This record gives sequence, structure tokens and C-alpha cells, in this order.
Amino acid sequence: MAATYTFDIFSSLDGFASYDDADWGPYWGKAGDEFLDRRLAQYAEQQRMVFGANTFRLMEQMVGLSKIPAEALDPVNAAMRSMPATVFSSTLDGPFDWPDVTVVKGNAVEVVARLKEESDVPLRSHGSLSLNRALMAAGLVDRVQITVFPVIAGQTGVEPIFQGAADFDLELIESHTFDGRTQELTYHPTLHG
Repeated sequence: MAATYTFDIFSSLDGFASYDDADWGPYWGKAGDEFLDRRLAQYAEQQRMVFGANTFRLMEQMVGLSKIPAEALDPVNAAMRSMPATVFSSTLDGPFDWPDVTVVKGNAVEVVARLKEESDVPLRSHGSLSLNRALMAAGLVDRVQITVFPVIAGQTGVEPIFQGAADFDLELIESHTFDGRTQELTYHPTLHG
């Protein structure tokens, strides 16, 4: 049985994954207890993280082992950092400021297809937009989990999540509202047409 692959992404209401030159804060400034409890429960499960090079560099800079000691790291990022990670890159070389990293220089579609067949645990990717758009187009993403924060980042938003992606039909698998404001929507994507 193939492992499930989840593309996990945060978004503003207008579809941006991140922002520049703004003071939104972590989680777009909208972290609440219900949301954080849900994230911690999701990241407490055994799974393998899958990152593109740019997202991994950013994560390593923000929460690498030498940046924040385990006791000072928030529980969600501590759980993510403790998971084994596969990183796709033709330029990254260790050593890494992350405990368990495998860098793969090969074709991401082929490698993820193989990982899905061989992995004993689910695969999860947080961020890594271009990587996940390519994996969706190849039919390898089982779940798109998008957390929509109640903000519009029309002036400061960067990284449009699905810009340049193929067309997909989405089947809603589950939905949750946290803290009366933040939506988590999980879809099964299928190429349209």
C-alpha cells in the first residue's frame, strides 16, 4: 500500500503563501489555541517531511538546531524538526543544522513515486510550492491541506500558491474552523480534463 502524500500549506485569503515587508507575525498573526493544538497533533504523528531546497534553507535558518535549542522551540516546529526529511536539491551540501536530512539530487517525481511505494510512514511537505505543483501535476499528491488565515495580503503578499499550476478538480475530504477564524481545508486533487 502506498504512503499518503500531503501538501500542507498556509495561505492568506487571497492565495499568498508568505509576505514581505510586513509585520503579520507567525501564522499571519492568527495563531490560537485550537489551531496550535491541531498542528501539534498533526506533527506528532510519525511521518517523513519532504522539502524543496529553498523551503529547507528557510526552515534551517529559522529553526535549525543551532538557532533555537529544543527547549525554547515551539512544539509544532520542534516536532517538524525531529522528523526525518528528504530534501530535493542539486546545490545543497551538508553538514546541516537539522537532525535527519537526506538530500536527493534526482528527479523529484521519480523519487517521490518511489518513496510513496517504499515508505512505512506518510509523507508531508510544508511549503515547497514549485516542488508540490510538479508533484500534483504528476498525480502524486493525495491531499492538499490548505490552512486559510483571515487576512488579505494584497500589498505585502508574495508567493502565489497555485500560480502556474495545472488545472485541478478538488474533492473536499475534511474541513475545520479553529478559534472562530482560521479554516483548514483538505482536498483530494485530480487533474482537470
